Amino acid sequence: MKRFEEILNKYNWPKRSIPSPEAIAEIERITNFQIPQDYRHYLNSYSGFEVNIGKEFVILWDLDELLDQNLDYGIFENLPNTLAIGGNGGGEFIAIERDENDQYRIVLSPFIDLDKQYHIEIGISFFDFLTRLDKGRAWFE
Repeated sequence: MKRFEEILNKYNWPKRSIPSPEAIAEIERITNFQIPQDYRHYLNSYSGFEVNIGKEFVILWDLDELLDQNLDYGIFENLPNTLAIGGNGGGEFIAIERDENDQYRIVLSPFIDLDKQYHIEIGISFFDFLTRLDKGRAWFE
C-alpha cells in the first residue's frame, strides 16, 4: 500500500478524516457488489477529488455520492456487475467491473450507451489504474 499512498499524496489527494466502513457495507448491500480491497482502502482513507494524473483528467467520486451517482446514471439497472466510481470529464465514466469469476478490472465506458461492450480496460485493479496513469499512460493506449 506504500506505493498507492505515494501516488495519491503526489497529487495532494484530500484525506478522509473518519473511515466509514458502515457506508461501504451499505453500498455493497444495496448493489450486491463486493468492493475490492484496494478501492475499499481508498474509500475509507480519501475523499472524492478531481485532478490530472499523468496525461488524463480524473474525477473520483466521494463515498457520500457514490451510490447516488450510480443510481442517477442507471449504472446498476443497465450494468449490474459494474460500479461507477467517477469520470473523465469527457463523457465517460470510470468503473470497477466484476466478471463471472469474481475477478475485477477498472474500465472506462461512455455514459451515453450503458453497454459493457463499450468497456475499455484501464487497469486490472484500482491500484494498477492509478499506477498506469501516474506513469503517463493515456486512456486509449
